Amino acid sequence: MKHLLSLESLSALDLRAILARVPEFKLHRRLHARPLTGQTWALVFSKSSTRTRVSFEVGLRELGAEVLFLSAADIQLGRGEPIQDTARVMGSMLHGAVIRTFAQSDVEEFARYSRIPTINALTDQEHPCQILTDIYTFEELTGRRIEGSVVTFVGDGACNVPASWIFAAAKLGFELRIAAPRDYWPAPELLRRAGAGEAADWHLHPTSVTERMALGNGTLELVVDCTLAARRADLLYTDVWVSMGKEAEASDRLRALQGYQINDTLVAAAKPGALVMHCLPAYRGHEIDAATLERHASTIFTQAENRLHVQKAIIAWMLG
Repeated sequence: MKHLLSLESLSALDLRAILARVPEFKLHRRLHARPLTGQTWALVFSKSSTRTRVSFEVGLRELGAEVLFLSAADIQLGRGEPIQDTARVMGSMLHGAVIRTFAQSDVEEFARYSRIPTINALTDQEHPCQILTDIYTFEELTGRRIEGSVVTFVGDGACNVPASWIFAAAKLGFELRIAAPRDYWPAPELLRRAGAGEAADWHLHPTSVTERMALGNGTLELVVDCTLAARRADLLYTDVWVSMGKEAEASDRLRALQGYQINDTLVAAAKPGALVMHCLPAYRGHEIDAATLERHASTIFTQAENRLHVQKAIIAWMLG
C-alpha cells in the first residue's frame, strides 16, 4: 500500500512517476476512468483551507469517490482519543484519507494504524502536494525539467514549504537558494536528513551570511541577501510570513522578514523570463507586492489550478 506522507520518503523515481501522470489528468479532466467509484474517502482537516479542500474534494469526486469532510470541530486529530484508535476506526469504514493537520507524526501514525491510503495535505513540517504541483507547473510553463535549474525561495526558510523544496532539490538535482534572516534558516537536523552532512551545521558559523552545501543530488545555498539569492534564478518563490499556527509570533515575524519580498527589484535580478510563484494565500505588500503578483497572476493561478490535476495523479500513483 502506498501513501504520500512526505517528499523525504519518496524516491526520485516516485516523484517522476507522479509527475508523468499529470498531463493526462489535466488534458482529459472529465474523460478518464473513475477508479474510486464505490469508495468513500475522508478529508480530515484540523487546519482550515481553501485551495487544498476544493482541489481534493473536486478531484476525489471526479475520480468517482464519495467524500466525507471532517473539520476540527468534528474530529480532533491527535487530541483526546489516541490517534491510533481514531485511525483504526476510520480505517475500518473508509477507503482512503487526506489529512491536513499540525504534527507530521499524526499523519504518519494515522497511516500506520488505519491501513488505508493516506495523503499528507499539509503539516507544520511538510507540504508535499504543493511542491509536487510547483515542480509540475515549472516544467509545464518552461517546457523543460527542473533538474539543473535555480529555485530561489524568499521569506521564512524554516517553514513547511521550503522544507519540502529542500527534499525535492535533494531528490531531483536542482539548486535551491533560501533567502531569509539567519533566525529563519532551516534547522540543521532537517538539512542532515536531506543529505547535507557536516555542512548542515551552519549555526556553528555565527557571522556567516551565506552557506552553501551539497544536498543529495542537488545543492542548497542559505543567503541573508535577497538580491544575491535571486541572481540568475529560474524561479522566484514565496509564501506567507505568518503561517497558520504562528499568529502569536506575527509582530516579530513581520518585523524580522520586512524586506524579504518579491518585487520589481528582485525580479530584475533573476533570469529574464524567470517565473514567479506563490502557493497562496498572498498578503500583498508583505511577501510580494501587489503589482508583481498581478503581473505574474497567470503563473500563480495556473499553479493553484494544477493542485487539482497533480493530486489526482498522486491518487492514481497510490492506487497503482
